[in-house]
Amino acid sequence: MNIEKFIADVPNFPKEGILFKDITPLMQNGEALKYTIEQFVEYAKAKKANVIVGPEARGFLFGTPAAAMMGVGFVPVRKPGKLPRETVSFEYDLEYGSNTLCIHKDAIRPGERIIIMDDLLATGGTVEAAIKLVEKLGGIVVGCAFLIELVDLNGKDRLKGYDVHSLIKY
Repeated sequence: MNIEKFIADVPNFPKEGILFKDITPLMQNGEALKYTIEQFVEYAKAKKANVIVGPEARGFLFGTPAAAMMGVGFVPVRKPGKLPRETVSFEYDLEYGSNTLCIHKDAIRPGERIIIMDDLLATGGTVEAAIKLVEKLGGIVVGCAFLIELVDLNGKDRLKGYDVHSLIKY
């Protein structure tokens, strides 16, 4: 299936000069969504993952159904103050400022094989932070899976040493 045809280009969103890749048409098409999740599951099974980690919020959209189809757990990575129990956090730099991501302290057991799943690989900062959190808890990141990779932003460079799997590349 050509899932790329379900990605809509939205010029000048969220600001002038940006060409936004809108995934909602894919989410609204049951066949395209099912196919996409199946592709993620196939990758995660090949990597023998036993936990899927997804950064908020769109990592939840693909990671949760993929984990359910595999019969493995899903672990959310969220912004500060969004997780109710004790967390560990990682602060990382953005182009203008910084951001922090958190994970429950008991969410990953040492030695678990983790796939980090998200909708988009752009500069790589978010997934790099998720990797640091997983590894801080003793997890082994066996791969990173994305619906879309924006190749010109070189996010893959920040993920050297990790297997990166993207369904669509722009």
